[in-house]
Amino acid sequence: MLNLLKEIILDNQNNQLFTGTHRHLKVTPVNKKATIIIGVRRCGKSTWLNQAIEGLISKGVSKENILYINFFDDRLTNLKQGGLDTVLEAYFTIYPEKKTLETVYCFFDEIQVIQGWEAFVDRMLRTENCEIYITGSSAKMLSKEIASQMRGRALSWELFPFSFSEYLWHCKIGNHLPASSQQRHRVENAFGNFYEQGGFPEVVGVDRHLRIKIHQEYVNSILFRDLIERYDISHPRAVVDLARRLMENISSLYTLNGLSNYLKSIGHKAPKNAVADYLTWFEDAYFLFTVRLFSASYGKSNANPKKIYSIDHALIRSVTSGILVNSGHLLENIVYIALRRKNNDIYYYKTATNQEIDFLVQDQQQKIKLIQVCETLANPRTRQRETHSLENAMNELGLSDALIITREESEQLTVKNGKITVIPVWKFLLETSMND
Repeated sequence: MLNLLKEIILDNQNNQLFTGTHRHLKVTPVNKKATIIIGVRRCGKSTWLNQAIEGLISKGVSKENILYINFFDDRLTNLKQGGLDTVLEAYFTIYPEKKTLETVYCFFDEIQVIQGWEAFVDRMLRTENCEIYITGSSAKMLSKEIASQMRGRALSWELFPFSFSEYLWHCKIGNHLPASSQQRHRVENAFGNFYEQGGFPEVVGVDRHLRIKIHQEYVNSILFRDLIERYDISHPRAVVDLARRLMENISSLYTLNGLSNYLKSIGHKAPKNAVADYLTWFEDAYFLFTVRLFSASYGKSNANPKKIYSIDHALIRSVTSGILVNSGHLLENIVYIALRRKNNDIYYYKTATNQEIDFLVQDQQQKIKLIQVCETLANPRTRQRETHSLENAMNELGLSDALIITREESEQLTVKNGKITVIPVWKFLLETSMND
């Protein structure tokens, strides 16, 4: 095993790195803490590791100081607990002069397949001169759980599928706010493609039928490998049918009673506590996200219906029958993910007269922002409904501004309490990502 590891280490140092499209995730390593990249399957975590390696090399770090191991390598199948020490032994056998004297940059992909990896990483952080980067997601352990296992000894950073800004970068279109009408048209056309294709790197630019097939493979992997297999779920079809039900009703309200009753109506035995577990597991896998009602009372917030969103809007269209998915709801899902990249504190709001606001976002200073998402305000009734509900919410919360995100429209509306800015979704997405 020692000689095999030496061979793998040297091969990885000499291999051509696939770095893909530059991601806008800014990571700041902290001394004596592992850096963990977490996110849904196929969002680009392993490619991000390659980008980080390339970044170090461009700053003058020698390839010899980089230790990269992908523990899904089939040659390492027999590497057991305790065998991780052999990784270090192999590296320092090749480079004995580097021990303690030089920083070694360690990149461990899918390390969770080795039992007892946490103690090994902890000991490395305490005893070696190193920086450690970790990714992983599998039936063995989700990337979110890897971060939990290393609590206190690591900082985790979330990686999502391409943002619209990263999508523009990938398509070699300037990912800044356009300065001319020609540039704006290019960005608007690109958003149309982003709307169709979504943000998973592998499917960008791929033929529609192949894209749908790949998306469906992603969902099957998440459901069967990350959830059904790892939790040994005795009624796997219930999980699949629940996921489909939620995705067909994306951006809509749900209750545990309603979901469990639905599953019972199609022949599944699924009590509320099982449905609650499934929803938690969906979120742990970065597959589906739940948004609660904004309320000072956690009990009231938790007791009220919740809203559901998906990691990727195009994924929804690939695994559901298109006639059931409202295009305005897909737009709302796009906005949610853009918000979720930067903030966990996202809610929906209901006024005293039961008018619903799509998003209430709190920043780290507890400042509140209200956001309504609407495909178009061209219909006078729609305009009246959306602006009136926002105006009431602004009045109740003491706010002087709010936002309506549409597919194409842009204007400033003056209301009694202040102003409502109407902004096209592509511009909102770019402005949101400018600080990435």
